[in-house]
Amino acid sequence: EVRLQESGGGSVQAGGSLTLSCTASGFNLADSAVGWVRRAPGKGCELIASTGDTDHIAYIEAVKGRFTFDQESATNTIYLRMSSLKPEDTAVYHCAAKTLGGPTWSAACESYSPYDAWGRGTQVVVSS
Repeated sequence: EVRLQESGGGSVQAGGSLTLSCTASGFNLADSAVGWVRRAPGKGCELIASTGDTDHIAYIEAVKGRFTFDQESATNTIYLRMSSLKPEDTAVYHCAAKTLGGPTWSAACESYSPYDAWGRGTQVVVSS
């Protein structure tokens, strides 16, 4: 069974740091396109960091220089290291992976997505 489980969310003041982790089972993250997706209250999903067919990691402009995507093959885990957090970073953060051909309906985003495997999400709240 394909599963993703996030952890590491929480509440932090602006300027603080958090590290999210996502552990996979049932498939190998290193062989899949993976990403971190967030959904802020009342907004749509944002794919904030992702890998594709290469080892290149793409970030949206809003998190460049503040967030770092890491992958640890030995534990089948990916990380999102977040620093200089801002109130606008408040969201539910999901890890997601493409293990099948897509697109696939994402209940988390209420839209079609290239990712078919999703974690349940972890809440990040940044207060000013």
